[in-house]
Amino acid sequence: MRERGFTLVELLVSLFIFGLLSAAAVALLSVGVRAQELAGTHLDRLAELRRASALMAADLAQAAPRTFRDSSGARHAAFIGDAPAGDAPFLILVRRGWESDGSTRRSTLQKVAYRLSGDRLERVAFPLVDGAEALPPVTVVGGVKRLEMRYRGRRGEWRGRWDPEDPAELPVAVEMVAVTGEEGAVRQLFLAGGAG
Repeated sequence: MRERGFTLVELLVSLFIFGLLSAAAVALLSVGVRAQELAGTHLDRLAELRRASALMAADLAQAAPRTFRDSSGARHAAFIGDAPAGDAPFLILVRRGWESDGSTRRSTLQKVAYRLSGDRLERVAFPLVDGAEALPPVTVVGGVKRLEMRYRGRRGEWRGRWDPEDPAELPVAVEMVAVTGEEGAVRQLFLAGGAG
């Protein structure tokens, strides 16, 4: 009885089919890896935006109606809100709830400011409410192309600049629209300490 095997043509056809299946599997795997990398990058970016939102929400919710003095002694309103321009702070407020680490006695009030430096939204904290120099800024979120701010008064009117007659008056709400590269325009509303 003769043993029968594969012919050369049959072997070449099977190797060709195996090669096609292998190439398709490699292509599918590379698409999956790229999709996972993109999803990871997008999720990291969304987490960065959520952290920025949570930080700003905490600062604004704890806003206190306390005026402050700058390093030259000039008195300022309790809440300064403007449109972002250059590296100057566009939002300055005094907030409650600054916990002490127990090593020093200090107030539970803290002055904080937000500014747009290049494409970075930065938070600047001060060690004292009155007359202190700022601590180094902390980047809250990067990749910001444009930032728009609005402030809502007690009568329901929206303003592009917060400048009430009473220097201790706080806005009821703050709206921030940040335009970034990947996400486009992200609109966020925050209640301020004066709400309620």
